[in-house]
Amino acid sequence: MDFFTPVVDDPYTFGAIAAANALSDVFAMGGQPITAMNIVAFPRCLDMDILTQILRGGSDKVHEAGAVLAGGHSIEDDEPKYGMAITGTVHPDQLITTRTCQPGDKLIMTKALGSGILTTALKAEIVTEKEIDAVIAGMMRLNKYAAAVMLKESVHACTDITGFGLLGHCSEMAQASKVEIRIDSATLPAYPGVAEMAEVGLIPEGSYRNRQHYGKNLRDLDTLDPLALDLLCDPQTSGGLLMTVPAPAAHRLLERLRAAGEVATLIGEVMRYCDAEGQVVVV
Repeated sequence: MDFFTPVVDDPYTFGAIAAANALSDVFAMGGQPITAMNIVAFPRCLDMDILTQILRGGSDKVHEAGAVLAGGHSIEDDEPKYGMAITGTVHPDQLITTRTCQPGDKLIMTKALGSGILTTALKAEIVTEKEIDAVIAGMMRLNKYAAAVMLKESVHACTDITGFGLLGHCSEMAQASKVEIRIDSATLPAYPGVAEMAEVGLIPEGSYRNRQHYGKNLRDLDTLDPLALDLLCDPQTSGGLLMTVPAPAAHRLLERLRAAGEVATLIGEVMRYCDAEGQVVVV
């Protein structure tokens, strides 16, 4: 289950992004969404046509995912909120979790980073939706297509990148698998315009929380490139998948993901097992 306040102005687009975000958890585990139920909070003062468009955006994404919209629940609230509760299934032999990273695995992510920074700039009216069309398209894209490729390869572990940012979700993967994961900060892909918005300080509040919570475990934090740190900690809305795959299969996985229309990037590797909790090293 996942829901949030609008990240864009267009109601249909907001509905589609919220649905894609909610569906992502099932795809990240190698599953197939079966049913979806709407979660709606809506102010009395807004035109009901806005709600209709939000629901239509969500419904279209559920249909694209191959699931069925099975109703939902709505309440009155001062601020609009929308999301979904998703039920899915997965064969036990195809279940992919965060606990099975192995030393030598390569770390591959889909989609670019910086959606939190750009939507913050949008809320501040520094940019328009037309100017950030790349990130809007990325947030609307289902992880269905990347997951379909993933299931054909020998991927060991996977998670989706959302509100805890790349650093947070990578840290959780490292801890679950008790491994050390190294990220090459120079390889991190960013949506167009992210660097410019970050430079003028349009950083979302969630980024600072992520930095405070997960950054304390990073070595040489103060020496990292500021943009790289912003990308690592930026809370993503409907972000991509983060996968670990055996080194011999990494190049083939990248090629197949890109052939399927994904932005796919090799950003690091799994180094070794750790005696204590796992850790993330950024270089």
